[in-house]
Amino acid sequence: MTNASDSRRRTPVDGPLSGCEGGESKVDDAVVAQEVPTVRRDVWGSSEIPDDLLAAFWCYEQAILDDDLDVLDDFFADAPTTMRGDAAGLLVGHEAISAFRSVRGGVPSRRIERIEYRPLSEDAALLVSISRYTSGGTGLQTQLWQKTDGRWLVTVAHVTPRAQPLDRSVWRNVGDPFWHPQADGPLSGFTVAVKDLFAIQGRRIGAGNPTYLSEAKPEATTAPAVADLLNGGASLRGIARTDEFAYSIAGDNPHYGTPPNGAVPGALPGGSSNGPASAVATGQAEIGLATDTAGSIRVPASYQGLWGLRTTHGLVPRQGLLPLSQSFDTIGWLTRDSATLQRVADWCLGYEGSESTESVYGQSNDDLPWRFLVVAEALDVVEPDTRVAFGDLLVRLANSPNAPQIDTVSIGALEDYYETFRVVQGVEAWRNNGEWLREHPGATGPAVAERFLAAAAITADEETAARATLAKLRERLRERSRDAILLMPTAPGPAPMRTRSGEHVSAVRAATLRMTTPAAIGGLPSLSAPLLTVNSLLGPAPVGICLISGEGTDIALVRAARRLEQALTSGAEPPHQKGTGHDTSRTH
Repeated sequence: MTNASDSRRRTPVDGPLSGCEGGESKVDDAVVAQEVPTVRRDVWGSSEIPDDLLAAFWCYEQAILDDDLDVLDDFFADAPTTMRGDAAGLLVGHEAISAFRSVRGGVPSRRIERIEYRPLSEDAALLVSISRYTSGGTGLQTQLWQKTDGRWLVTVAHVTPRAQPLDRSVWRNVGDPFWHPQADGPLSGFTVAVKDLFAIQGRRIGAGNPTYLSEAKPEATTAPAVADLLNGGASLRGIARTDEFAYSIAGDNPHYGTPPNGAVPGALPGGSSNGPASAVATGQAEIGLATDTAGSIRVPASYQGLWGLRTTHGLVPRQGLLPLSQSFDTIGWLTRDSATLQRVADWCLGYEGSESTESVYGQSNDDLPWRFLVVAEALDVVEPDTRVAFGDLLVRLANSPNAPQIDTVSIGALEDYYETFRVVQGVEAWRNNGEWLREHPGATGPAVAERFLAAAAITADEETAARATLAKLRERLRERSRDAILLMPTAPGPAPMRTRSGEHVSAVRAATLRMTTPAAIGGLPSLSAPLLTVNSLLGPAPVGICLISGEGTDIALVRAARRLEQALTSGAEPPHQKGTGHDTSRTH
């Protein structure tokens, strides 16, 4: 860990207690003893608190104001049972808390105006304090302090921050609502977070880049994919962030910040649909309207415990959508539960509701075969904990009532899919954006700039060869999914910690793309369902299960995923909307 006293300590402010130094020299008993005579007692409720505990409290508060990570780490008990919670979730263990704190950034200027003290024993006490921020608003801190080896340390903490009017890492524009529904319908009462790639009449497309946004012109019309939701009764909550030009799956944006992971505090949210995913996961919207080129719906769904559907390529027309790679760009949705996803799919892909879908229902009017083919190559890419959890899921599924047939299938080397995808996507991404990038050097963050540079170097011969391979791989995927549902984990593992190195995140990205690009190559509907939980450095974390079915079977795929969910969670066979007529015997 870098020395926070050098890299993260701000200029000290007039604080509650002098002498609370961090960095290499930890706060120790000598410092506390030295400061006890001058400890502040001018705050309401502080008069009854023992000197050494109050001194520790003020030292800790000063470290918060100074954003001194070393001192903050030192005041939290170094144990796997130490806990810190806030509105985003619960962190368990000193390591997880320290990692979160290192990316949180500093706390705005504030003062403590009240402390409530409740002794629990000689060596344990509860402190609840109210802070008032200089810029307005109040917060509440609840801390369990315990005395260990003569020092008071925090073993449990809960923070209730002041109300935030707008999280700029999640939203570009937001309202209540931002845009009213156009009619009553099956989506009435739902709010939508729209990825900042879709046209909304009178608004500009920002594409996750402030320079691009500053030069964009207001849109003359609203994208049909947006209009479908409004016509179904949904209202728009706002325009949500995206990774720059949707050319990432990590979910970090160098200009606007990284949105929170609604399931795992301190982890990356997944991208490029990071804003819609975080808005849905944190309860700020019920539906995320998003795009998926290489996994930009499925990856954030997996990382944040959401349901995410990438539709059949071309099923939802892309008018009014800023393109990245037309061969793979696909529209879909993110929701917190499967019932909402089915309502959205039924409306937006059905004859009654859609003005944007050119071929509706069709094969989706019939249920898919109750048969799963586990993609063998994917299991070679996933992390060990994910492989174990996925294996356990297959055992539970095989032992469920009216169990499906489960077999294994080979789709060929995942590297072939990834490399073919990389070339075709790169060529198209550069054709779409290269001129603007040449005119605006340095306007994008380093990671996206590097990808565009690599895309610019792809030759015509490489493109020709990749497109020939793409056609063969597409036919192979469509043949494998003709009479069964392909099944595998959505991602290699849970969301990486935001503090992981760029090299680690890049390695995770490469492994993830090897798992997500087959569905993109096939142009097939692909759904991520939050049905796995694995351990991570930040605690229990979701990993999605990916289902891939035949072209145009999108609505049936949602029904099949809900049937799978019910089989795994209740053990009871759900009622069928349509009769399958397929053999449900199992093979192993």
